[in-house]
Amino acid sequence: MNEILKQINNAEKRRGKISMKASPKAKPKTKTKKVEFELYLPDAERVFLAGDFNNWDIVSLPMKKGADGFWEATIDLTPGRYEYRFWANGAWHDDPIAHDMIENPFGSQNCVRIVI
Repeated sequence: MNEILKQINNAEKRRGKISMKASPKAKPKTKTKKVEFELYLPDAERVFLAGDFNNWDIVSLPMKKGADGFWEATIDLTPGRYEYRFWANGAWHDDPIAHDMIENPFGSQNCVRIVI
């Protein structure tokens, strides 16, 4: 039993000597970009942006309405491919200027935005 305790104690001492910090070269920082989304929906009371970047939460990203009837939101995204839609007045809306559209499992389509 004493031998097992010594081995455990020695292992813990060795772990303490090893630095747990990664060097700056080990993990490069991924830069984010400010990405703007907008939708012309002048009669909407509230508009939200939802997508795979926020786990399709229909209330976490409210958009702001401009006097011209355009709703706008700007979020930080890392480079990649994102699917999204707009939620307004209890219904999904497409982005008319989406880079692409792709079928979703609900019988409609998601908009696609590519961030470079």
